[in-house]
Amino acid sequence: MTADLTASALPGQPFIAYQGSDLRVEGVRLADLARTHGTPLFVYSKAAMLSALAAYQRGFAGRQAQICYAMKANSSLAVLQVFADAGCGFDIVSGGELARVLAAGGDPAKVIFSGVGKTRAEMKQALQVGIGCFNVESEAELDVLSEVAVSLGKQAPVSLRVNPNVDPKTHPYISTGLKGNKFGIAHESAVQVYQHAASLPGLKVVGIDCHIGSQITDTTPYLDAMDRILDLVAAIESAGVPIHHIDFGGGLGINYNGDTPPEADALWAQLLAKLDARGYGQRQLMIEPGRSLVGNAGVCLTEVMYLKPGEQKNFCIVDAAMNDLPRPAMYQAFHQIVAVSPRQGEAVAYDVVGPVCESGDWIGRDRQLVVQAGDVLAVLSAGAYCMSMASNYNTRGRAAEVLVDGDQAHLIRQRESAFDTFALEQLVG
Repeated sequence: MTADLTASALPGQPFIAYQGSDLRVEGVRLADLARTHGTPLFVYSKAAMLSALAAYQRGFAGRQAQICYAMKANSSLAVLQVFADAGCGFDIVSGGELARVLAAGGDPAKVIFSGVGKTRAEMKQALQVGIGCFNVESEAELDVLSEVAVSLGKQAPVSLRVNPNVDPKTHPYISTGLKGNKFGIAHESAVQVYQHAASLPGLKVVGIDCHIGSQITDTTPYLDAMDRILDLVAAIESAGVPIHHIDFGGGLGINYNGDTPPEADALWAQLLAKLDARGYGQRQLMIEPGRSLVGNAGVCLTEVMYLKPGEQKNFCIVDAAMNDLPRPAMYQAFHQIVAVSPRQGEAVAYDVVGPVCESGDWIGRDRQLVVQAGDVLAVLSAGAYCMSMASNYNTRGRAAEVLVDGDQAHLIRQRESAFDTFALEQLVG
């Protein structure tokens, strides 16, 4: 088989394309970025992020809706800045993420604080800057949040995350809406818990929240979850607790390997039709997309260090590793891997692996590649849950990051040195 990738856009990634024999992000040659900044290197397309966001904005045209970027997907400051400048709020899950939002110029009034284990210090921090809403996930958390708010002379705006027991048909590690998951309040208990929340002096009930999982490629789970949440809204309001906004979370998937998720505007056309049919079309809506805004906007560049033939497997050893790209090791996730400057010749099946001392340190299995040592590969769909989950395992510095805007490339994170990885440590004596 001969490699011939010299004149095509990549599936699902219109801003990452071959022009002649060069892979480019927007107008910038990736080979040039690898030479300038070294590898591993994450490169993001600003146009791709804004294009993905525009699909949601089209879907919500004419509605009362707030899009809050789920920043755990990629929390780099310049990425947050792109979405803040575009009018987005943010979905956060820690006090550290709140600090990042503020550093990037985000509006705290557009922040939703999710997560099952908020500390008192994080609650206080969020109340002091005036965030928009806490998504509360247990009755015990309600009591603590009320206590913290009263101590500050404030009322905390709250929405309860309800677990609708809907199967999102995705990987079990990223499924969050089933009875066996740690997230949310049981559907059957929701009315009673809402009444309890409304009775607490430090809380103001403002909404209801639902998030069933991630990398969802089918509309059916969303439609099922919406029905169950709207049933609850009716029951909660009948019990005397008004609901001002309805939050449907995020979770829409992207194309990693021939996946066919609906476009965001097409998905929301169906959801809004159901919302209208049930009489809730004029409610304030909140959503928290993450992966679908940034996943296909990013690539990770990595250099081929060695080719190692074997009796059962051929290995292509690259300088990116599981600490840079943790999704394959964590979820057995698939990322397309292509050459930045394709060669002609017979392709060979390789397992693409990193230098970390773990058998789980692999990037892709059985990939047909025409490569030599020194070539640069691009690991695609690397904009979400890669850099934000990166570590310093094996005392490896985290990669540099570049944001491309048209024909301009901006270094947005410097590469960590070995010294950076232990700068906060000290010897004893």
